[in-house]
Amino acid sequence: MTSLNDSTITLFGADWCRDCIRTKKQLDELGVEYTYVDLVADPSAADVAKEISGRTNIPVVVYPDSTHHVEPANSDVESKLRELSLI
Repeated sequence: MTSLNDSTITLFGADWCRDCIRTKKQLDELGVEYTYVDLVADPSAADVAKEISGRTNIPVVVYPDSTHHVEPANSDVESKLRELSLI
């Protein structure tokens, strides 16, 4: 079972998912610390992601304030990171 750390971002994704790769790259480029949950390596974590988002779409990005995005555009992620003063 994957535990969510409420002081960091958690990114649920898979290596075959283009949106996941894009969001992961964005966080890396911005130097934002996050926990990556690989749904290929940990298939049971997909249930956790679905429980959070109510959907089966990925990536699911969970923020320290317990809000989340599903399949976010880079601009959505950047706006949220600014709102949380993480960038």
